[in-house]
Amino acid sequence: MKTRKNRSIGAQGVGIAIGIAIGTVVGVATDNLAIWLALGVSLGIVFGSAGIFQKSASEKRRE
Repeated sequence: MKTRKNRSIGAQGVGIAIGIAIGTVVGVATDNLAIWLALGVSLGIVFGSAGIFQKSASEKRRE
């Protein structure tokens, strides 16, 4: 059984990976990779953390 800490690390990791992918695609398309890669990582961290909080809130409601 996974602990809450392991799930939070996994959610942030997925968010960062998706942010890197999106930032790379947009950065290559606009020929400004450095800015879009940094924005993608930042947004990935934000959305990964938001997913963690959403999951924890829904788990609390079940209890």
